[in-house]
Amino acid sequence: MYKVRTYNQISVKGLDRFPRQAYEVGSDIGQPDAFLLRSQKLQDVEVPRSLLAAARAGAGVNNVPVAQYSKQGIVVFNTPGANANAVKELVMAGMLLATRGILPGMAYVNSLTAMSDAAEMATLLEKEKTRFAGGEIKGKTLGIVGLGAIGSMVADMALAMGMKVVGFDPALSIDAAWRLSSEVSRMDNLQSLLTRADYISLHVPAMDATHHLINDDALGLVKTGAVLLNFARETIVDSAAVKRSLDKGKLGKYVCDFPEPALLGHAKVIATPHIGASTEESEENCAVMAANQLMDYLENGNIVNSVNFPNVNMGRTTGTTRITFSNDNVSGVLGDVLSVLAEKKVNVIDMMNKSRGELAFNIIDVETSPGDHVVAAIEAVAHVIRVRVI
Repeated sequence: MYKVRTYNQISVKGLDRFPRQAYEVGSDIGQPDAFLLRSQKLQDVEVPRSLLAAARAGAGVNNVPVAQYSKQGIVVFNTPGANANAVKELVMAGMLLATRGILPGMAYVNSLTAMSDAAEMATLLEKEKTRFAGGEIKGKTLGIVGLGAIGSMVADMALAMGMKVVGFDPALSIDAAWRLSSEVSRMDNLQSLLTRADYISLHVPAMDATHHLINDDALGLVKTGAVLLNFARETIVDSAAVKRSLDKGKLGKYVCDFPEPALLGHAKVIATPHIGASTEESEENCAVMAANQLMDYLENGNIVNSVNFPNVNMGRTTGTTRITFSNDNVSGVLGDVLSVLAEKKVNVIDMMNKSRGELAFNIIDVETSPGDHVVAAIEAVAHVIRVRVI
């Protein structure tokens, strides 16, 4: 039986992915093989010796001590793209709220509680509606910073609404490039995007390279009256710089999913309470994807959507036993392990080796199940981190 300890409220659809005859799943599981979580901070959670993997039902993993887990050979998964549609739709709502007089118009209507005559109210609203006139997004230019799963969907949505789209992503992957519409004009740098866009939507991860990516210098380049939308991470934007830009009339509106005290009540700020991925469908998608990834790793050693180990996927041959091991990404480790297997008369049927940064992961299918002495010999190889027999 595989054991999975859950944190937070995980969607039932995700939990139902685990076959009950093979998995024990719950919040009070002892000696788990895996963690399945949403927002639980794991930095202060004791790491069981049994732990093989942790899956975050969501994209961000700042609540997981990835570096610590990597040293112990624990694979950390996330679910990129599972909540993309939810965020995409909120971006559209943000653009419309920033462009039309929807929010002040609603506030005005709700202030007319003293009126009792419907005809009188209709006459008044007809007279006052010009106060809440706005613009249209059709024909405007949307600049997308980050063209991954969410950014590419936002681009398609904007194009369907008749907008022009420019994008910037210095780390665009091959898969993301295939997803991206040919109608998106790619900019060579952030500065070029900022000077062209009427709307700027951020879709990059939070890391050292993106900390305060939008700062005083960046905001000095934007078109007067431009709208900035941040449904990515709060640290990407310097909120003090945003306030200064709004106050002097350079930036037109700031729409974000990360309210901060300094921005509350500002007439040009539209803030939502971190609800970008808070839809029933998104939570289900994230949970199902996380569960599927955990099962494939626990049962087969395959890795998809890990944030610390390379993607490794190898089909299994009937009648074989699978050995997996992680190691420091230095030369000679795989050769030393294969020498151990040859010395112990263990016949290799198939194998795969992949590396990512300072780590490597290996899958080796062998003809017969290796004994404990073989596993111990592999574990003794220099730079091997963790060994499993499946």
